Amino acid sequence: MAGYRNAGDLPQVIAVFPLDGALMLPRTELPLQIFEPRYLNMVDDVMAGDRIIGMVQTRPGGDRIRPNLARVGCAGRITSFAETPDGRYLITLTGLCRFEAGEELSVRTPYRQVRADYAAFEADFADAAIAPGADRRKFANVLKRYLNHRDLDLDWETANAAPLEALVNSLAMGLPFNPAEKQALLEARRFRDRFDVLLALLEIDAAEDGDDEPRPLQ
Repeated sequence: MAGYRNAGDLPQVIAVFPLDGALMLPRTELPLQIFEPRYLNMVDDVMAGDRIIGMVQTRPGGDRIRPNLARVGCAGRITSFAETPDGRYLITLTGLCRFEAGEELSVRTPYRQVRADYAAFEADFADAAIAPGADRRKFANVLKRYLNHRDLDLDWETANAAPLEALVNSLAMGLPFNPAEKQALLEARRFRDRFDVLLALLEIDAAEDGDDEPRPLQ
């Protein structure tokens, strides 16, 4: 995205939005509906600044209001904003770079803020993901079995025409994986690693007859 060429361009302190099951990856778009007062406040504040929000899942511990944050999240920039008549915000975040959630700041804001360390994910700024040796034909066959097992549909003409990165990322974000599996997809270091994790998840689920939920990664 224009203006963000490397990790040094991103703010070191960012507001975070904990939301289990929501996955955002670099160069993807995540639509969100904001209605909780503290997160309406967050959007107001970031819109007045750099428009950066860190999407992050939670991990066991903490409490409902202040759950423990997952180790890795993804920073995105608000690229679309609308307000509904009843006061909700409809925003779109465009993923920029993953980060390791460091120290949580003691702040007066109702939303949480952390120091973000992007160093391990500098490769997220590459123009295109590379997946040497990735077998797209095998991937398509496994995906078909998974979709049949789940009774899900896919626009195959669009899928076959899509670049592999766009296809993998959209499936990682959109398919009904559980939060732990979403986190595994997020934390995969390189794109080829994410391809392999997604392929494994599809194979595991397609092989399970009669299960209503995907099995978590061990």
